[in-house]
Amino acid sequence: MPQVVAERFIDIDPETAFGLSQTTGAFRLCWDPFIHSQRFVGGPVEAGKGVRTRTRTRMGLLMVSEYVSYLPPRNVGMKMVQGPWFFEQFGGGWRFTAAKGGTKAVWKYTFTCRPGWLRWIAEPVAAWILGREIERRMTAFSRACQNPALVAEFRSLG
Repeated sequence: MPQVVAERFIDIDPETAFGLSQTTGAFRLCWDPFIHSQRFVGGPVEAGKGVRTRTRTRMGLLMVSEYVSYLPPRNVGMKMVQGPWFFEQFGGGWRFTAAKGGTKAVWKYTFTCRPGWLRWIAEPVAAWILGREIERRMTAFSRACQNPALVAEFRSLG
């Protein structure tokens, strides 16, 4: 299965980095260039293993995903439950580890495209597109973590 990865050193503690990465609503839209809208599905009001989210990207794609792991402040993992027709499987993991007085953030997306007979071309194209998107998203996240006003606003949320 193809995989795309982005990683950064962020000069902020892992607890704050993890928490900021898991924000929702209007605050999430302040920093995340990938998401157009996102909400929890079926009643939950916060993330956790087994919880599902419905996400529409700024490109207009819709995906329902489920948290398969949620271990603050270290990592979060998700899998696609329902999504764009061209993904047979899609999963992601975001890991945050203490490093050099800050945080090493590593984000990975793994996927399989369909139909199978078209994978030879679809997967390299998808890897290129997703590679650009994950880098763009990680850059925006890193900048958000370095923005004192945004971090202060995050901390005031709770």
